[in-house]
Amino acid sequence: MSTLENLLPALHHVIRDVADVPLDALKMMPTSGLAHDHVTIDGTDWLLRVPRQSQMQFDAAHNLIYQQTCFERMSVSGHTPNCHLAINPNETLPMGALLVDRIYGKTLQAPEQLATAAQALAAIHQLPLPEITERAPLINQQNPMRETLKEVLSQAAYLHKAELTAASLDQIEMEINAAERDVSTLPKSPVALISFDAHPGNFIVDDNNHAWLVDLEKGRYGGAGFDLAHASLYTSTTWDVATYAELTAAEIKAFYQTWLDAMPTDLANQWQPFLLPMRRLMWLWSITWCAKWRVESAADLKTNKHSSGNTEDWSADNTNAALIEHVRNRVDHYLLSETIERVRGDWTDNWLLQ
Repeated sequence: MSTLENLLPALHHVIRDVADVPLDALKMMPTSGLAHDHVTIDGTDWLLRVPRQSQMQFDAAHNLIYQQTCFERMSVSGHTPNCHLAINPNETLPMGALLVDRIYGKTLQAPEQLATAAQALAAIHQLPLPEITERAPLINQQNPMRETLKEVLSQAAYLHKAELTAASLDQIEMEINAAERDVSTLPKSPVALISFDAHPGNFIVDDNNHAWLVDLEKGRYGGAGFDLAHASLYTSTTWDVATYAELTAAEIKAFYQTWLDAMPTDLANQWQPFLLPMRRLMWLWSITWCAKWRVESAADLKTNKHSSGNTEDWSADNTNAALIEHVRNRVDHYLLSETIERVRGDWTDNWLLQ
């Protein structure tokens, strides 16, 4: 039997107690991401999120708990779906699933609707922080810049295996050096609950012009500037065909200003010095991920990937061919020296501060 023929009956079996619907009410949505399948349930306002891997390098059980916690904590903002049920990993659903609200609307269009994303992010970023001892299982960064740089350096190990041109490699290494200087000279930034995956394709805007951030698996306590960067960097706004946009400097500045205006004044002032350094660092995280994906997508499918170990899997065997081709196209484009030079202009020209 195919994966689809196995998946829908398995999901139907475990949701019968909460959704009295026939098997044919479950409909697979078109695949648009590398980490999940999504299944709608006719006759309800729910959606099933079914992980195919953990982008956080978690085992299946930890991955599910982590994602459930992201939904529960961010939903207080009024800009993310509620989670109603966690379906534990089992033999037929090796990564488990989450039953969440289905959000009706259309994928965010930039630049016209970027302001709605800024307002949604501000609502999340100003949520009261739990006591440090209550923040688990989410990642809790004590120093968001320093700890995110550590992640960048870990991914940067793939740069020399990714067949980059000398010009591309030189520019990336210069930016890593600049980020290291930022980290050594700046004080610790504030901490907020963040998405760490706020690219435009993860927002749905409803008929009331209300933006919903719907993909929450990477949430953490960290730097709000990372979300703002991820929502407006060239490597984000040109990733998804449905949200493709090449933003002008004025449009990006307006997006940041909308966020600042939506934040309490004291918090906005605290975050201001970190927004540009975090933009650079978020791009470095993204570009080193591209190098990692280029290397690991060519690898063989992991064996026993749903056992108790790391379930991260970027191999082509774990994703349909059309999506792999799209990602490869984007990764190749972002790793070009001329693309890198274009993105670096965001901070080398200091336009965001003007």
